[in-house]
Amino acid sequence: MSAAAGVLITLISTPAAVGAALLVGGRRADRLASLVAVVTAVLGLVGATVVLAQRPEASLPFLGLVDGGDLRFAVDGLSAVLVGLVATMSFLVTCFAVADLPHDAARARFFGFFLLFVAAMLATVTAVTLPALLIGWEVMGATSYALIGYRWQDAGKLTAGTRAFLTTRAGDLGLYVAAGAALAGTGGLVLADLPTSDGGWQHVAAAGILVAALGKSAQLPFSAWLSGAMQGPSAVSALLHSATMVAAGGYLLLRVQPLLEATGWAAAAAAWIGALTALVLGAIAVAQRDLKQLLAASTAAQIGFVVLAAGVGAVAGGSAQLLAHAAVKAGLFVAAGAWLTSLGTKQLVGLRGAARRHRGVGAAATVAALALGGIPPLSLWASKEEVLAGVDGAALRVVGFAASALSAVYAARMLTVLLAPPTGAEPLDDEEHGTRRVPVAVSTIAIVLAVFAAGLGALALPPVADSLSAVLLSQEGSAPALSELLLGGLLALVAFGATLVVIRTRPAVLPVLERSALGSWAGLGHLLSARPALSLARALERVDDQVIDRVVMGTATAVRSGAAQLAGADGRVVDGAVRGVAGAFRRAGALARRPQTGLLHQYYVQAAAGLGVLLALLLAVR
Repeated sequence: MSAAAGVLITLISTPAAVGAALLVGGRRADRLASLVAVVTAVLGLVGATVVLAQRPEASLPFLGLVDGGDLRFAVDGLSAVLVGLVATMSFLVTCFAVADLPHDAARARFFGFFLLFVAAMLATVTAVTLPALLIGWEVMGATSYALIGYRWQDAGKLTAGTRAFLTTRAGDLGLYVAAGAALAGTGGLVLADLPTSDGGWQHVAAAGILVAALGKSAQLPFSAWLSGAMQGPSAVSALLHSATMVAAGGYLLLRVQPLLEATGWAAAAAAWIGALTALVLGAIAVAQRDLKQLLAASTAAQIGFVVLAAGVGAVAGGSAQLLAHAAVKAGLFVAAGAWLTSLGTKQLVGLRGAARRHRGVGAAATVAALALGGIPPLSLWASKEEVLAGVDGAALRVVGFAASALSAVYAARMLTVLLAPPTGAEPLDDEEHGTRRVPVAVSTIAIVLAVFAAGLGALALPPVADSLSAVLLSQEGSAPALSELLLGGLLALVAFGATLVVIRTRPAVLPVLERSALGSWAGLGHLLSARPALSLARALERVDDQVIDRVVMGTATAVRSGAAQLAGADGRVVDGAVRGVAGAFRRAGALARRPQTGLLHQYYVQAAAGLGVLLALLLAVR
């Protein structure tokens, strides 16, 4: 194994090993946990820099009898973008968590699961074979459950973690189906070989991966688990929404885009599901009264553009969207977490004027919110326009533009509250209380992320966009024209301004939206809840009792009756014939034994009689 390959394995294994050690250490390791986590994140940045320069490939033995059965990891153009993103965001969010967590928190347990979560994402984005992908994918799901339910003593926290785990696990089954289809269709487990699967196995693999990715990225119909995930600590939300779990599904679809394209229907399904998620979850975001819920819905909506990009083949645009969204959303969740700790609330009504109260975090959040709304010249304006430039078909483009306009609407909704003049004392949230001062470190992190959110707007410049395409080894062709960029920016500005006017002149609109189905996530939480599952189980039970059991019992009765008739026929005909033949041979044998007396004169008589018969026969024939 080369030195660069060793660095790649170390990049993945170090946070995993350190996280496991912190979990084993328990509360005894709390005092050192923060320092150890920051040092590990710094080492991750160094390791990421090395592997981005060297682009190594490494393999560990696992299933030796199967092609692709090893744990193989590699850094190519697409995974390089994600490795750098994960390393950078995990470092910044780790620093935020150190400052944001209460002093008496179980820090070893938190950072233990946190580092395992980061290691799982690094394994996922560098995996070349399905066994490697499945291990990273599964560890990510398990640690997300532990992190969302970190404060398990508080009512609802553990339930939220369980809901997220079970919903994503339901989708994850598709990845196992895809692995089976890959083995049957290609004889191996290499991701890059999936488009060459024989016959229908190609379609089975595409369907399995599509379902798994949609579940992980909270796309329709799996979106509601993301609402409950807001029960986790703010640092978990910042990392989960920016560069890890929610981004993982979109990344996977970009990775297997040739497979989606080879099937045809899978690419179309991804494009439409991504566009509809961006539209529906954008509308849900507008109706939220809780800042973290608004950000959660907007995450699913923005990742919807990544899924759309995978469907239409705009890999460069999807990668740019992942980068831009990570910076924007991490910054907004850092700000939301800072205000939750400082003001004790995440309700928008209690955050009135929060950006004015804490000017450093407020300025950063303002820039990030404008970027979220697609306001030019900030990052998500450029990346969304690059995605939409690759869309063919009028209907899909209309949905995409409508979803893009909604981004400006919920960004304006958020900023009208955060930048409003504060009035009176701010209410406290009963669930969490903290200090009234935002630490300088938190403000600094938010500002750094805001700089990224603004600076990535350079993706709109052709040289920068071409450089990203070159890194991804992606064919040029979906870059937006200047007219498309200007039209998209104008649409965002109009939607943003119109929202400000409506909120100012028709303030009663917002309470109506909050009380509507959109305010409760459009009933998506019930779609995959226990009630429909029980109804489905009862329906399946009736089908089992009334159809399947009857068919089985009828078949058994018919087989038993047929067997009885065959047994009778066997006894009467086959056995009778066998016994008849045997009896005839026995009688013939008895007759043949009778002349055998042992007396010589009888043998002479028998011979004379025989010769007489032959002589008579001869005379008769002549």
